[in-house]
Amino acid sequence: MSTPYVLREAVEPGDREACFAVRKEVFVAEQGVPEDLEYDAYDAGAVHVLAVGEDGEALGTGRLLHGGAAAAKTGGDASVGSLGRLAVTRRARGLGVGAALVRGVEEAARARGLTAVDLHAQTHALGFYERLGYVAYGPEFPDAGMPHRAMRCTL
Repeated sequence: MSTPYVLREAVEPGDREACFAVRKEVFVAEQGVPEDLEYDAYDAGAVHVLAVGEDGEALGTGRLLHGGAAAAKTGGDASVGSLGRLAVTRRARGLGVGAALVRGVEEAARARGLTAVDLHAQTHALGFYERLGYVAYGPEFPDAGMPHRAMRCTL
């Protein structure tokens, strides 16, 4: 059985715009996150991972912050990356795209010498990340008006 999508780092012309379009669809349109909160200064230096369907349509995205950009989200540990902005389009949900994107971000982190990945999960998604080996720590906190928990996976 063939996989209905391919995963890659967003380096081709148009890839980053495809990532942003998925984020706009999921976070801004579906979840009501203000557009000015969704896009930030970290996007420029982040590693973006993109899932693309066989028809060329962007199905999902996630990003990895590393180095100084990740420090504020990971407690200042330079060996820990920060996974964020994980989004899967409605049509692609249930195909394993989200888990593949998490693994793709982890591979990008390993390739950059990182030893762990942190993330801030919406509380409804805790089980998804736990099944992928992430462990919650610290108290619940609001982000863009939604409850979140910090989580970490050692690579």
